[in-house]
Formats: sequence, C-alpha cells, structure tokens
Amino acid sequence: MRRDAPALPETIDAGQSPPLGPTSRLSSWIDAALTRAGFRGAFGRDLLLGVFVALVSIALLYSFVVFARVEETPFAPTSVSTLVALTIVQSLALCLRRRAPLLCLAIVVAAQIGMTLLLPADASAQGPAPFIAAYTCGTLLPLKRLVRALVTITVLFGVCGAVFALPPFASLAPPALVTDPAMAGISQVVTAVLVFGVAGLIGNDVSMRRRYVHQERIRLVERERERVHGALRAERTRMARELHDIAAHHLSGMVVQAGAAEKLADRDAPELAPTIGWIRRQGKETLENLRMVVGALRDPGEYPVGGRGEAAGESDAPVPGVAVLDRLVETERELGVEVSLERSGPDLELPPVADVMFYRVAQEALANARDHAWGAPVRVELARGEREVVLRVDNDPGVEREERAKASRGLGLIGMRERADLVGATLETGPTETGGWSVRLVLPLR
Repeated sequence: MRRDAPALPETIDAGQSPPLGPTSRLSSWIDAALTRAGFRGAFGRDLLLGVFVALVSIALLYSFVVFARVEETPFAPTSVSTLVALTIVQSLALCLRRRAPLLCLAIVVAAQIGMTLLLPADASAQGPAPFIAAYTCGTLLPLKRLVRALVTITVLFGVCGAVFALPPFASLAPPALVTDPAMAGISQVVTAVLVFGVAGLIGNDVSMRRRYVHQERIRLVERERERVHGALRAERTRMARELHDIAAHHLSGMVVQAGAAEKLADRDAPELAPTIGWIRRQGKETLENLRMVVGALRDPGEYPVGGRGEAAGESDAPVPGVAVLDRLVETERELGVEVSLERSGPDLELPPVADVMFYRVAQEALANARDHAWGAPVRVELARGEREVVLRVDNDPGVEREERAKASRGLGLIGMRERADLVGATLETGPTETGGWSVRLVLPLR
C-alpha cells in the first residue's frame, strides 16, 4: 500500500509575493475598469485602444495642418481627407496587434508610407500607432525575426523618402525646404530607426525582462516546493521510524508471547487456547498492517532490495478493502458481537484510496458499536449503484463496556470524516430513532 505525498500548490503563498508597485497597481486598476466596462478579450481592448489612438492622432494631424497653413504652405483639401483616412486605418489596425502582430505592423507601415507621400520631404508626422505596433512586435516576436522586420522597414522608408522627393511625387505634398532626394531618404531612415527601431528594441527588452522574471518565479516556486517536499519526507520518515521502533517492536513481542501462551494453554488450560489464539492472530494482523503503514510513509526505494521495507510496501499481502469486509465482520463475531453483512448491487472496482477508506470507516464504526453499544446487534450494508456507493453501519441501543475508557468517540469520527473528505465522499453520523447509532458513507461515482 503506497500513498503519494499530497499535491503542492503551483504558486507560492501570497504572503511571500512582493508588494505591487505603482505601475502594477495602475495596470490592475485599468484591467478591472475595462472588465467592468465589458472589454474582457484582447481584441476588444485593442480595438478600444485603436479608437483612442485614432482620436489622438487626428488631433495631432489637425495641429500639423494648422501649422502648415500658418507657414503659408497649406495642404490640399483632398490631401487632408486622405491623411485623416490613413490615420484612422493606421490606428484601428492596432486591434490586430496581439492576434497578428506582423500584419498589424505591415498595415501601420503602409499607412505611414502613404502619409509620407502627402507630407513635405523634410517633415514627418508620427502618431502613437507606429510606436505601439513596433513595441508590440518587439514583445511578441523573436529577436532575429524582429531585426529582419525593422531592417526591411528602415530600407523601405529610405527608398520611399528618396523617391517621393522626385517628380511627379513631390508635387503631391506642400513645398519643402529640403529637396535633395538623398537627404530626404536619409531623413526618413533616421525617422524609421527612431520610431520603429527604438520602440521595437524596447519591446524586446521588456519581453526579455518578463521572461527572466517568470523564470525566477518558477525557480522560486521549485525551491519552495522542494523545501516543502523535504519537510514532508523528513516528517514521514520520523513517523515511520517511531512506528517501527516503538509500536511495531512492542507489538511483535506481544505476538511472540501470545504464541508461547497458546502452546502452554493447549497443555494446561485448553479452554483458554482459542482466546489466546485469537489474540495472537489479531496481533499478527495488526503488526502486518502497521508494517504496511511504515512502508507507505517511507519513500519508494528507501529500503534495500529484498529488505523488510520492500516487503511491507510492495508485498502481496491483501490491502484492506470492501472485498475483505466478511473477514472484518467475522472478527467482530468472534468477539461476541452480533453482526450481519448485506451486499447489494454489481461488483465495482473502487480506487485503492476509496477502497481502503470504506474498510477503515466500517472498522471504526464496528469498534464504536462494540465499545459504546455492547450486546446490541449491528447491521452492515454495502450498496453499489450506478452513481454512488453507500456504506451503512447501524446498531441498536446497548450498554457501555466497563473496560472502555470514559472518552468520547470524537477522535474516531474525526478520522472517518477526514478519510471521507480525502476522496470526496460524504459521511453522515448520528442517533437513530430507536436510540442507536448510524454511520452512513456515500461516495459518488464519476
């Protein structure tokens, strides 16, 4: 019988987490506000961001147009309409930044090149969209792929800047102070590096820092998990050592003495031989169960091959379960208890933990009936249905055994309830209408 260690939580206790900084608190507040407003998915939130960026970009574009009019180099009405349309398309493309970052970046770059065609060769109007798109690609794309994209964008802007400074494209924009195509191309290259290159590399650096923090958290969790596992192993080893060195030692001595007493009783007092034989058998069975518990507490492979621990943990001895309830009932009958066992329903193979749990609950319920209702008949019913397995142990009113210590049955009930909670079963205990006691255990079958 081998019992695995309890599962450990995947995260560290909140008390060990570092306090949130101002940025984290602001991010959490914004996230909660968007959730309350109904924007729960990435697409919806990015679309909302695109609308906000579009409004900001149109405001910046309006100020640029007003400035050009003050400088007596006004834009044509069709150019202004086209710039507004390109700004809206560029901003709304941000709704794809997390689903398809490269497609989002391509749309933003195409719109920006179209705006470059309508702007003077020595001027550049950049809204927030290019920075956001490049930053997002930096956080999501591998570094090599990001660098290839940034180099392509830089070359493309340089070529377009030089070409747009030449006729007939130059006539589409207001006149510029710099008319040299080479200088116009260099200007666009510098702009692309400062806008797309810097934002993309910043995004990549942030992504690397996030991955580093994530790995540090994983290592911290693993160290904490190993520490807890070590503490559990040490405690289980201590318990196994105490059981083996103290309880098992004394119990094995009792079994040996009972065996010797049985041989003497066969010769001098034959009427005592069955009782002493029963004591010896019960002591031997208890000793085997105790060794099974010690084997379960020890880690696999802790004992040498062929040693006692291996025999205890992986022996062919039957593990207590519903299949041996008849033997448990027979043992109670040998003690003078009137017990009946009734089974109903098809035979089902229960999980090992649940199988042992049913046996131990029945064992504890019978022990309680023997100690607190001596002489009363006890009924054990095991019903197996399609959806649940039910164990019921009822006893009629009886008398308290004189040799029984004046203690409540609280610890036994606590142990039964803990076993039931371990496998998701329901335990109901309480007095019956006739003044007896009832224990009902229900395990749903999933």
